[in-house]
Amino acid sequence: MYERETSTGLKELSLDLTAPIPLPDERPTAYADRVGEWYIASKSQEYRKEHGLYLTTVPVAEFMAKQIAVSGTDIRILDPAAGAGILCCAAVEALAASKSKPQSIELLAYEVDTKLVDHLRAILDYLTIWCRTEHGIQLKARVENADFLVAQADALWFMHGLIPYDSDDQNFDIVISNPPYFKIAKSDPRAMAVSKVVYGQPNIYALFMAVSAALLKQSGDFIFITPRSFASGPYFRRFRSVLFDIILPVKVHVFGSRRDAFSRDEVLQENIIFVGVRKDHWHRDKTQAALNISSSCGVSDIQEPYHHTIPIKTALDLSTEDKVLRLPLSERDIRILSLVNAWPNTLSSLGLNISTGPVIPFRATESVDNEGCVPDTHVPLVWMNHVCAMRVKWPLNQQKPEYIKRKSARALLVPNNNYVLIRRFSTKEELRRLIAAPYIAGNFPIAEIGIENHLNYIYRPGETLLEEEAWGLAALYNSGILDTYFRCINGNTQVSATELRVMPLPEHKVIAALGKKVERLDDPVKKLDEIIMKMVSVPAREDLAVG
Repeated sequence: MYERETSTGLKELSLDLTAPIPLPDERPTAYADRVGEWYIASKSQEYRKEHGLYLTTVPVAEFMAKQIAVSGTDIRILDPAAGAGILCCAAVEALAASKSKPQSIELLAYEVDTKLVDHLRAILDYLTIWCRTEHGIQLKARVENADFLVAQADALWFMHGLIPYDSDDQNFDIVISNPPYFKIAKSDPRAMAVSKVVYGQPNIYALFMAVSAALLKQSGDFIFITPRSFASGPYFRRFRSVLFDIILPVKVHVFGSRRDAFSRDEVLQENIIFVGVRKDHWHRDKTQAALNISSSCGVSDIQEPYHHTIPIKTALDLSTEDKVLRLPLSERDIRILSLVNAWPNTLSSLGLNISTGPVIPFRATESVDNEGCVPDTHVPLVWMNHVCAMRVKWPLNQQKPEYIKRKSARALLVPNNNYVLIRRFSTKEELRRLIAAPYIAGNFPIAEIGIENHLNYIYRPGETLLEEEAWGLAALYNSGILDTYFRCINGNTQVSATELRVMPLPEHKVIAALGKKVERLDDPVKKLDEIIMKMVSVPAREDLAVG
C-alpha cells in the first residue's frame, strides 16, 4: 500500500500497488469502471457467472443516476451489491451536479467478494476526496464485506409490523443497484431468510430488490437494473405482490438487445432498468399515477431513447392474482393490449387445458430411438424443432431421436388426438416469440404419440379438439397480435403453460370460423393479422390515452 499525490494536491489515498491508480482529474465513475474492468479480467467466466459478477457500464450507470429525483441537504444512499462502486460513484456525481446539491451524503455499500472489497474501499476513498475538494460535499462512505441478504433480511419481515425494524441501516433516500442474478435453491439460507417472497427456485436478484425496498424511506428512489423476468410468470408472483404493494413504478427502460447491456461480459439476458418510488399501499389512492416506458436498442443510444407515458393501470393491474407488469413499447402495442384484454375467453372458459410434453429424453434413454417401425413398435416423438408456424414437420431425419417405443414408454405417451403444439422456448431475436402448429390426428395413423418436454400442447379433456378449433387457435398464437401481446407481458424466452392458460382468447365462434378459413389457405401464415382483425371487434380505448 502507498500514498499517491492526487491532482488536487492531497496525499491521503491508499491503493494497492497492483491496482490501477486514478488519472489526473479522472471522474470517480470512470476510475471505478477502470478498476472494475481490471478486476474482472483476472476472473474466469465461470467465476463471474457463479458470483453474478457483471459490472455496470458507465453509460448505463449514468443513465440510472439521472433517474434520481430526491433532494435535500443530507442524503443517504444504499448499494446492496456494489461491485467496483460504479453505481455508487455515478449516483454521487449526479447529486453533486444537481442544482440543489446536498451538503452531506452517507453511502452504505455492500460487497460480498472479499478480494474486491479492498479495491472498492479505495475507489470510495477517492470519491470522498473528490466530493470534498471539487464540490464541498462531505461524503461518509462505509463498505460492508458481508452478504446483504443475510445481514438485512429482517427488514422485510418487520415491514408493516407492529414492532419496528431496529437498525441504523434503513430509511435510505436512494437505493441504486445492479444485483447479482442466478438461481438458488429454496433451501439456501438466503432464500429461507427472505421466504416471504420466495417461490420455487428463486433468482437471487429478486431477493435483493425486495429487501432493498424494505430499507427505503417513504418517497425514496428505487433504481435497479435487472432481468425482466420478475415482471411476469408464476415464480415471481409472490415477489410482485410484495414489491408492488410498497413501490410505485415510475419508469421502466427496456433494452432491445439481449446482449448489449452487459456486452463485455457476454451476458445473454433481457434487462430492464426499473425505477420506482417507495409509497406504501399506493394502489389504494384515487390518484391517477403514470408510468414512463422508454426503450433503446442498447447502450449506445440509451441517452436518446424512445419513450411514452401510459396510465399505471394499463401497465399493472393489481386486482389480479398475477400482478403482471406489462410494458407496451409503442402506441400499436397499447392498441393490441386493449384489443386482446377485451376478448371474453381463456382456455379454461373454452373447456380446454394446456400441459407440458411429458417426454424428457434424457430420462427415457431406453425408450427413445433414432429409427423405429411406426405404428408396430414405435410412435413419433415430436420435438420443438418439428413445430413450425402452422405446421408439424415429422420426421426431419436429424440427429435427435425422433421415435419412441410404444411398450416401454406407454406411460409417457398421449392419445393420438387433435392438439395445438406450442414451443416452450424461443429467442428474443426470432421474428415470433410464439410459434404454434395444429397437430391433426388424421395425418398420423397411430394410437399414441410422444410429445417432448420443450413443447406445450392444448387439448380438450375427455373429448376431442375439433380440427377447426386446432387450426383457429394455432392461427391466433402465430399472429402478430398475440405475439405482441405476449411480448408486452413477458420478457422471458420461456413460454410457460401458466401464462398461456390465462391469456385472453376471442369467442368460440370466432376461433372456429378462423380455423375453417385458414385451413383452406395455401399459406395459412400469410396475412393472419389482417384476417383476424376482420373477425374480432375493436374496443373503445378511453382509459389508454398516452402522453
